[in-house]
Amino acid sequence: MKTLYIAILLSSVSLVSCTNGPGARNGTVIGALGGAAVGGIATRSIGGAAVGAGVGALAGNYIGGRRDGRRYY
Repeated sequence: MKTLYIAILLSSVSLVSCTNGPGARNGTVIGALGGAAVGGIATRSIGGAAVGAGVGALAGNYIGGRRDGRRYY
């Protein structure tokens, strides 16, 4: 089961590297930390924290990338 969570986390991190502006990078880090905290608290497990970190990183990267797009155009 741990292998599955690690695979999900690594694949989500590789997907979020597509947008690389400063807002996207910051959003990815902040989203991953926040998602890990919420996932860990909600499920009281490392697996929940890993899934939360992956989802948070994706969401943070998307939001940061959109903010970068507004800033440069």
